Amino acid sequence: MLEFIYCFVDEFCKDFLPLWQSYLLEPKINKRNRSSTMSVSEIMTILILFHQSHYRNLKHFYLTHICKNMHDAFPNCVSYNRFVELQKSVLVPLCFLAHMLKGEQTGIYFIDSTVIKVCHIKREKQNKVFEGLAKKSKSTMGWFYGFKLHLVVNDKGEIMAFKLTDALTDDRCYVDELTKNLTGKLVGDKGYIKHELSEQLLQRGLQLITRIKKNMKKGLLSLIDKALLRKRAIIETVNDQLKNISQIEHSRHRCQYNFMGNILCGIIAYCFQPKKPSIDIRNDKEAIIL
Repeated sequence: MLEFIYCFVDEFCKDFLPLWQSYLLEPKINKRNRSSTMSVSEIMTILILFHQSHYRNLKHFYLTHICKNMHDAFPNCVSYNRFVELQKSVLVPLCFLAHMLKGEQTGIYFIDSTVIKVCHIKREKQNKVFEGLAKKSKSTMGWFYGFKLHLVVNDKGEIMAFKLTDALTDDRCYVDELTKNLTGKLVGDKGYIKHELSEQLLQRGLQLITRIKKNMKKGLLSLIDKALLRKRAIIETVNDQLKNISQIEHSRHRCQYNFMGNILCGIIAYCFQPKKPSIDIRNDKEAIIL
């Protein structure tokens, strides 16, 4: 897996870095901004590997697993403090890589948002890293302080689009942007119910499917749409894996840039997973026909 990820990331960097640097202004000569002995590909690979490992602490993972056990694969390792500084330099490449790894257009998609906490709700006023950025809000699990991650996945469990917003953002605000160029069926929860949004999506070939609220009139749903609503848990599983396996959420952030890099690396690590949560809608169709 190490060789596959490094080769993939290295090929991406060979194409992306020259193009990216051509748009940058010429940097001023400064001894403090010295070049690193580690390449961009190595830094990105190590960060992605961390989110695929069982380690829960980057420092322990880097010093124990990378510097000692994998020294042959990464002979130019720098100190941990220097490595933390270098994380900022790969934020833009990670962003483009994460968007490049979007899934296949299958015609069946699921949308949901998940909470990204940056600290315990009781310590919200003590948090200085995200002061002015993170917001206090309430979800189905109670009050939290942080952000929201909006996701769209297909029936194969592949991430089609994602967006990070503040905690007070309505889930329906960025549905049109997240589902751009997608056609077929989009399954969401009751929080996405809005007549204007449904009509807007339907005009470009995307049908929004949700359950109805108690005070709404019952509408007609096809058997296939009912089967898709029963399978909506797939995106909950994806959110769970992103948090508990890829570790996109923790309360140890000391920098806003590394917070963003942590989320991007977690999403990329998930995209590289050989097995993802998926549904077999064909079997449901056959059961409905029978």
